[in-house]
Amino acid sequence: MPAVASALRVRDPLPNQVLTPREIEVLRMLGEGLGNKMVADRLGISEHTVKFHISSIFTKLDASTRTEAVTLGIRQGIITV
Repeated sequence: MPAVASALRVRDPLPNQVLTPREIEVLRMLGEGLGNKMVADRLGISEHTVKFHISSIFTKLDASTRTEAVTLGIRQGIITV
């Protein structure tokens, strides 16, 4: 049964895990379907920094894929498409 409970749990970010303005920008660009290089070019940062932001977004939203992060961002009103 633990697998069922885990699958059914609500996935909201913790109140103290609010995305930074830069993470929100990156999440919006992920929602546009941009890859790391395009995000880096648009923001004038390195791909490594983009990967760092994405990792932080995944942790804060409890997501494991870009699609899941974008979906959660939309559901929670963090971003719109």
